[in-house]
Amino acid sequence: MKKLLALLFISAFTIGVVSSQDITTVEAKSTDISENLDLEAVASIFGEAEDLEDFEKKLNDPELQISNLDLNEDGEVDYIRVTEASKDNTHVVTLQATIGKDLYQDVAIISVEKDDKGETQVQVVGDVYMYGPDYIIQPVYVHPPVIWVWFWGPLYSPWHSPYYWGYYPPYYRPWTPYPPHRYQTNVHIHVNVSNTYSRTTVRTSKTSVNIQNKNRRNDFGSKNPDRSYENRANSKGVKSKDANKPSTKPNRDDKTSTSREVNDDWKPASERSGEKSKVKDNKVSTPTKKPTTTKTDIKPTSNPAKTPTKSSNKTTTQQKRTGAAKGAKKGGGRR
Repeated sequence: MKKLLALLFISAFTIGVVSSQDITTVEAKSTDISENLDLEAVASIFGEAEDLEDFEKKLNDPELQISNLDLNEDGEVDYIRVTEASKDNTHVVTLQATIGKDLYQDVAIISVEKDDKGETQVQVVGDVYMYGPDYIIQPVYVHPPVIWVWFWGPLYSPWHSPYYWGYYPPYYRPWTPYPPHRYQTNVHIHVNVSNTYSRTTVRTSKTSVNIQNKNRRNDFGSKNPDRSYENRANSKGVKSKDANKPSTKPNRDDKTSTSREVNDDWKPASERSGEKSKVKDNKVSTPTKKPTTTKTDIKPTSNPAKTPTKSSNKTTTQQKRTGAAKGAKKGGGRR
């Protein structure tokens, strides 16, 4: 019985100590579908592709894992097919997520146009359903991409992906999507930081706009209007993405690429040193320490001195006068 009482006393004391601390919980989550396909990574691998067939292969390579989109929520990253339409010196390359039998959702387009000076202009435009209006990235490549030679050379032929729902290339093996924050960290290593990626709100080609509107597929968006970027932003109170600022994505945290893979067995320093980590379920609990009292601390007295009032001053003066009068009388009697 005594042992039981002792255990209960120790438990109650431990709970009291823990509850007396201030706990600050930090938690970060991101479930926005536009965070699952980094358009700067798309622009980067587009500049490294030999042609559109090679570009589609890079988009769906299970080793690169450029995409993390799972629109139909079947537990597998959606296959992204590439289609193309052109008119004169303007090519529009469309990225479509394959989400079901004869069901496709435009994710982004790449506008490639040669101007009157013979210079090629490239813009990567996020679909309005996915990324909101005017989400445009304009890459400037450190070296002219090989794919430009293909576009304007004699070997060019229009590309329309032969793959569809249930029929994929041999190299494709679907993978399970990662949490968005982990995906963004991993995909960052595939962004060529030698290129520059600026944001703009202006489409440089009116022809590409017309081609896009004519061929756009919005099968997922038409069935799920509540999941559009506008509704997602309004429900969360998020302002539209600022396209006037220089691109910071995936440099959102002002990080530069380390060109190193993220290790799955990574552990925080606390665990490597043998201590228990304070991280649990993506939450960090930080106890606020209470100040300790040292011997040099000066404690205030329980009964501080009061300031004398006018009435007490008067009483003291009267007492002094009475005492002086009595002293004078005594002095007179001695004479």
